[in-house]
Amino acid sequence: MARLDLEKEMVLALVEAVRLSERIKPSQDAKRRAFRKYGILGSKRDPLVTAIFYGVMKRLGILDLYIRDIIGVNPYIIDPWLRAALRVLLEIKVYRDPSRRTLRYLRGSVAKLLSSKTHPYVGMYYTRIYDKIINENYEYKPKNEDEELLVKYMLPPWYVRKIIGLLGNNEAEKLFKALDKQLPLSVRVNTLKTSVEEVLEELRREVKWVKRSSIVPTILKFPGPYNFDKSHLLRKGYIVIQEEAAAVASLILDPKPGMTVVDMAAAPGGKTQHMAELMNNEGVIYAFDIDEKRIARMRDILRRTGVRNARIYREDSRKAPDILGEEIADRVLLDAPCSSDGTIMKNPDLRWRLREEKISELQKLQYEMLEAGWKLLKPGGKLLYCTCSMLLEENEYIIEKFLKQHYNAELIPLNKPYDPGFLPGTMRAWPHRHETIGFFYALLMKRRG
Repeated sequence: MARLDLEKEMVLALVEAVRLSERIKPSQDAKRRAFRKYGILGSKRDPLVTAIFYGVMKRLGILDLYIRDIIGVNPYIIDPWLRAALRVLLEIKVYRDPSRRTLRYLRGSVAKLLSSKTHPYVGMYYTRIYDKIINENYEYKPKNEDEELLVKYMLPPWYVRKIIGLLGNNEAEKLFKALDKQLPLSVRVNTLKTSVEEVLEELRREVKWVKRSSIVPTILKFPGPYNFDKSHLLRKGYIVIQEEAAAVASLILDPKPGMTVVDMAAAPGGKTQHMAELMNNEGVIYAFDIDEKRIARMRDILRRTGVRNARIYREDSRKAPDILGEEIADRVLLDAPCSSDGTIMKNPDLRWRLREEKISELQKLQYEMLEAGWKLLKPGGKLLYCTCSMLLEENEYIIEKFLKQHYNAELIPLNKPYDPGFLPGTMRAWPHRHETIGFFYALLMKRRG
């Protein structure tokens, strides 16, 4: 097998992408920005460098464990450019088989980059660490059970134990393996502007293969990398970047033309756009969110895709009943803020941002948003609670508590297209079973009278 042989621009692009990934989320956006700067985006070199970048993202926690072991301090107190360079160096040295040319660029070119971005002392310090790693043929050995779990599964130990408790050892292993894989790219065809057949025809000229979802007929999957920056289909609003499991949410809620709909955590707008499409732009969607940058992306998506019936509010949706009034909505979508662990296959660095102590904080927010959504709903109306979390605490536990406290809430059973949840009537999509992101769904109806 050939040794990993990288050009200078590829090495520098990796360091810059890893540095940017700490400031720009999702990390794919950071990668695209750095790769564009060095002329790699969309080129023949893109797939190789992308694979290395995602290797760094998947192993961030492990690489930081190595850095701490080597330099003796927490990596987060050192210069961020130095931290990025050491992560790239260790990824390539420990997990790849670099050529001499690659190692030469990793030493000299990266040191010059660090000196120019920060201070010459940082570049000098990097070369000393580089020499120690390369000359001593660095190898790390876990020091305790937590580190063993972290290195084995590339996940926080508390999360590993929680998933094993939920699924059992055998199925948890399958899920952990699935989380290490990279999903194909997934887009949804915007039928307000075009047809699936037209998009299929164009995509087949651009990518190796295209697969049409058997669950959502407007979802198309294909291998990356794909230069969305130059995509005619995206620019014209013919496609929306969206995963199959996320698109299923709008289909379950089933908004009809002429209805009043509230989307309680709407940005960046994929589901808002989908619901407008299903409503044929008739009726109204009140789209709430608090993140200005994500709202800007939503406005752009809705404009490009020809959505005319959405009204955007930069407000906490828990205030929506006061803003809009109570019992005004035929449909309410609550894709609640969550730990997002179901999206690790798309955002590999997210696994290292999971915090057990944050779950209770999220639960409180999720329940308060659900209560507000219920106030918005008309008698006879439907509310879909969903998350991209796989944890019971953010899903079944929320719905169980809500049903106990609301006599007029009825859980409408969901039995397709995915698998039953741990509360009868709810549904879950699993990465290892369904080849999509992890997702939870609970459809509630407000009884009349």
